[in-house]
Amino acid sequence: MSLFGNPTERLRTWYVRLDQSRREILLATTTLFVVIAVGTSGYRVIEGWPWMDGLFMTFITLTTIGFAEVRPLSDVGRFFTIFIALTGIGIVTFVAARSAQLLLASDRLRERQKMKKINDLENHYIVCGYGRVGQRLAEDLEHAQREFVVIDQADEEIEQCQEDERLYVQGNAEDEDTLRKAGIDRAFGLILALPEDSSNVFVTLTAREMNPNVFILARTIDHRNRSKLLHAGADKVIAPSEVGADRMAQVILRPNVDQFLERVLRAGALSLQIDEVEVMPDASLAGQTLAESNFRQQYDAIVIGMIDQSEGDMMRFNPDPAARIQEGDILIVLGDPDMIRTLREKGCMPPD
Repeated sequence: MSLFGNPTERLRTWYVRLDQSRREILLATTTLFVVIAVGTSGYRVIEGWPWMDGLFMTFITLTTIGFAEVRPLSDVGRFFTIFIALTGIGIVTFVAARSAQLLLASDRLRERQKMKKINDLENHYIVCGYGRVGQRLAEDLEHAQREFVVIDQADEEIEQCQEDERLYVQGNAEDEDTLRKAGIDRAFGLILALPEDSSNVFVTLTAREMNPNVFILARTIDHRNRSKLLHAGADKVIAPSEVGADRMAQVILRPNVDQFLERVLRAGALSLQIDEVEVMPDASLAGQTLAESNFRQQYDAIVIGMIDQSEGDMMRFNPDPAARIQEGDILIVLGDPDMIRTLREKGCMPPD
C-alpha cells in the first residue's frame, strides 16, 4: 500500500464529502472544460485550423461575445458551431448561476454565524462609530479581553471591521432595531463615538429607555453639549480636546508621573494594570478587613481605592488596613493582569 494511500480513492472520498451545490458546480465545470477541449479539437479536425484559432473560436461561441468568425467555416463547421453553442452556453449559464447562489448562501451563512455570536453575548460593550476613536476603543477593549460589538452604517468602516475580524452590526445607531441587534438589553456598557453630538444625544435617549441599567459613555465634540448628554442619560461624557490638553499639561509638568501612569494604564514594561473588581455576595473576601484577608501577600496586588456601595458610591483612596470589605463594594486594584483575574475569580466570586 502506498504511503499516501490510493489517489483515486482519496479523490472519490473528497468528492463524496462535497455538498450538493459544490458537486453540481464541479461536475458542470468539468463538463465545460470537456466541451472546450472537444470544440478546439473539432475545429482542428474539421477545418484544419491551428489550435489557438480553434480555442478562440470555441471561447467566443460559449461566451456569446459576438466577434466575427476567426476563419470562413464550411457547412460541417457551422453545424459543429451550433452544437458547441447549444451544449456549452447552457453549461456556462448554469455554472455562473450556481456559483452566484453558492456565494450568496455563504454570505448568509456568515451573517447567521455572526448574529449567533452576538446573540450569545452578555455584559458586553457596544461601540457606536468605528472611526479613528472607535477603532482605538475597540483595540483597548480587545486588549482587555472584553467582548464588544461595533455599530456603524458606513460601508468603508464595516469593511475595516471585517478586516479586523470584529463583531459588528451595520446600521444607524439611532434606530432601535440596530441597538437591539447589538444586544443593548444585555449590554454592560454603551460607548458613543459618533461624529455628531446630536446623534450621541439621540442614541443616549434611546438606549437609556431600552436598558435603564446600561453604563453610557459618550464623546462630545463641543464641551457645551456635555450637559445635554448628561440630561439625556449618559453616565460619563468625555471631550477629547479637553482630555488632550490635560494630558499635554501632565506630560510637561509631571513627566515622570505621566510615564509611570502610561506604563500602568497601557500594561507596558511594568506588566501592571489598574482594574476594578466587584465583591459579589458570599465571596471569600466579603466581611474581612484588608489586613485580615492578607490581601497583598495572597493576591500580589495593591488596593488603591474602594467604592462603598452602602454609602452612595463613596470613594475611599488608599483605604486603611482596618477597612472592612463588604459585598457589593468595588475594589480599585493595581497589579499583574493574571493576579487580578485570580482575585476576581477566587476572592470576589462566591465559591462553586
